[in-house]
Amino acid sequence: MLEIIRGEVNKPGASELLITMLKERQDLEDAILYLGYPIIGTVDKYYEIDSMLISKKHGIIMFDLIESEHLNDRSDFHYEIMSNLHGKLIKYKELREKMNLLVEINMITFAPNILNLNSEDYEIDIAKNKSNINNYLDSYNWDYGDKFEPLLQSIQAITTIKSPPKRTKVKKQNSRGAILKELEDSISTLDSSQGKAVIETVNGVQRIRGLAGSGKTIVLALKVAYLHAKNPEWKIAVTFNTRSLKDQFKTLISRFVFEHTGYEPDWDNIKIIHAWGSSNSEGIYYDACKSHGAKYYDYSMAKAEVGREKAFTFVCDNLLSEVIEFKDMFNVILIDEAQDFSDKFLRLCYEILDKNKRLIFAYDELQSLNTETMKAPQEIFGKDNEGNPKVHLNNIPNQAKQDIILKKCYRNSRPVLVTAHALGFGIYYNEGLIQLFDESSLWKDIGYNVAEGSLAEGNNVCLARSADTSPEFLEDHSPIEDLINFKNFNSKDEEYSWVAEQIKKNLEEDELEYTDIMVIHTNPITTRNEVSLLREKLYDLKIRSHLAGVNTSPDQFFLEDSITFTSIHRAKGNEAAMIYVLDSQYCYSGRELAKKRNILFTAITRSKAWVRVVGFGSDMEKLIEEFSKIKNNNFKLRFEYPTKEEREKMKIINRDISNVEKEKIDTSITNLNELIKSIENEEIYLEDLPPEIIDSLKELLKND
Repeated sequence: MLEIIRGEVNKPGASELLITMLKERQDLEDAILYLGYPIIGTVDKYYEIDSMLISKKHGIIMFDLIESEHLNDRSDFHYEIMSNLHGKLIKYKELREKMNLLVEINMITFAPNILNLNSEDYEIDIAKNKSNINNYLDSYNWDYGDKFEPLLQSIQAITTIKSPPKRTKVKKQNSRGAILKELEDSISTLDSSQGKAVIETVNGVQRIRGLAGSGKTIVLALKVAYLHAKNPEWKIAVTFNTRSLKDQFKTLISRFVFEHTGYEPDWDNIKIIHAWGSSNSEGIYYDACKSHGAKYYDYSMAKAEVGREKAFTFVCDNLLSEVIEFKDMFNVILIDEAQDFSDKFLRLCYEILDKNKRLIFAYDELQSLNTETMKAPQEIFGKDNEGNPKVHLNNIPNQAKQDIILKKCYRNSRPVLVTAHALGFGIYYNEGLIQLFDESSLWKDIGYNVAEGSLAEGNNVCLARSADTSPEFLEDHSPIEDLINFKNFNSKDEEYSWVAEQIKKNLEEDELEYTDIMVIHTNPITTRNEVSLLREKLYDLKIRSHLAGVNTSPDQFFLEDSITFTSIHRAKGNEAAMIYVLDSQYCYSGRELAKKRNILFTAITRSKAWVRVVGFGSDMEKLIEEFSKIKNNNFKLRFEYPTKEEREKMKIINRDISNVEKEKIDTSITNLNELIKSIENEEIYLEDLPPEIIDSLKELLKND
């Protein structure tokens, strides 16, 4: 079936007619039709292509769409576009044989409204109707259909944009470094969902959902670049929670714009900024306060008002309440890691956009480091004056999509990803499920198939991933025991000594680079102190290390000659080949278990290849037993789907708890223990307690 990706093209009549004609052909099942893409740069300027068909049978066919009744000579335009595209493609060795390009490049001017057409009057291919189009396509035959994938790579320029490291250390054929080089070379094209997410844009809100490793960050970066190239006068902002993403966004946007236009981006019109900001650093919230003359709260002020967890929600809500009418500050805002922001921040972004309200937000609910889940868009953005929701996400046929799901995971292998999900939800946890989606359909949205049973409350179900959503090449390179490995030690010192020796082996024998390794500590509050012991051990081995955001600037994560240590918050949005998850026993049990399991899920899914989950003590042993159940079920998720009441109870038991709540709970437990002890010692008698209290306790325990 012909895949259609709808970019921005202001010729709706001709483009829809062209789509209708091409859909009727039977020889385009392995073909992609782009509208408003790509952009071809020349020495003097760059051109926006109305439409491009890439077909295994026909090669490349570009369409120059004309909606007027009269046609000027288009030959110079055809020759310039085709020659520049030839120059672009000839650079790819897979597409040439000596000096000959192995790709057919054709271009048709499609002018359905032209009054009189005599194609013999023109040197170029011109079509007015379906018959003309079909005649041209029948005459275009490409003999190198096996070059279809390299052709897509060259048009999308992903290999050029991502620019994987050279890996000069690699000398051994089967070392980890060699395996990684092959993996990086394998992921070089956008799939159809990613292509739609990059190119398709709507007036209004657009949501992009996907797993960790589904390409959300690169999709957003390419989308910024595409929108900038198409609309260089637009004011575009891209924002995020993880500060180390800033340089990554800037690099990707720069490369994409230059690759397709031949020009550097206009950074006056693109802002890559943090969500909060301050007088020393631009941010969405800070800039909005400044623009509207509203009171600005820094982190310390907000924390003093409501505590650390709710600080940013408080400041955004305060600004929304203070400003009656917002100014138009941007034409487009793109938000990465939206699951880490409250609906108040998303509403603030919505309010400071122009009338078209182009707000694009990407998220993975499972990477949330708190137990809050993303609300539906109609809840997030409020209601209009008539009481109707301002935002509805509808995927209307023959229009750009408003709600895009990226199902395929290109970072984590199937065993790694399923393990992360199983531990995150507590699928095989001894005491039962820890958390679960409210909407059962989300399992299919993130790429799981129902292998057995059904996704219905009270029913047993078995969920599995297929090669369509978890590519096999991600797990074929190493045994499962090497892809993900859990280890328990007798002490922290023994655990850290083992990790230090493994890192030394990674660098010296496995041919990995420093930037291929990430060490994540599970407790974000104690990370700084806890990792000092391991960093000392590495220092003794003459291996440099740094704690991201502490020994480096907040915007810097990896260093070329230093091992990256990080808390879970700074790890988000980053990835590495080898991941070490320290003190994993912290995530097995205790209060706020949903948050702890989200930490474990996020840490494991940072891995592009291998994971080492380590810890010590009895809780680590239990975590390993839980992992054994995952392996024994062949990395499938088997569980009984809980009822709504059971899911609500999970949320209460495993919820996030503020410091004030913790203190109140601890005090209440202490008082209750003292009361029980006093009754047992006959210092107080049950008869001394008011009957209504005894009745209330009986009723509560009975209901539980």
